[in-house]
Amino acid sequence: MTEQNSSNNDGARERAINAYSSARDNVSETLSEAPLLALAGGIAAGALIAALLPRTESETRALRPTARRVKDSAQAAFDAARDTGTRRLDELGLNREKAADTVRSLFQGVSDAAKASAEAGVEAVRNKS
Repeated sequence: MTEQNSSNNDGARERAINAYSSARDNVSETLSEAPLLALAGGIAAGALIAALLPRTESETRALRPTARRVKDSAQAAFDAARDTGTRRLDELGLNREKAADTVRSLFQGVSDAAKASAEAGVEAVRNKS
């Protein structure tokens, strides 16, 4: 190896050592200043790695009961929220039947107004003649 190549390798080696040392110091400083942030970062990195790895058959078998319970609990929570919301809207008089009655009443009002306007227009033309 020539002296210049050796010098370049030594410089690259020293830069790599300095970069590693600097990164280690930064991580150590971050851990001491914000341990919860570091923990959250570690959890996020672990979740990302876990998401990228394919699930094994044994993991699927092991997680199936838990997944079923979570799904059933979520469905029960959704049903309870929907039923409570529907019941509360009913108490306030805001339901499908009330909405249909309101729409019918609105159309009837518009129809009556149009009919009255037409009759008034016809009457006005008759009186001018």
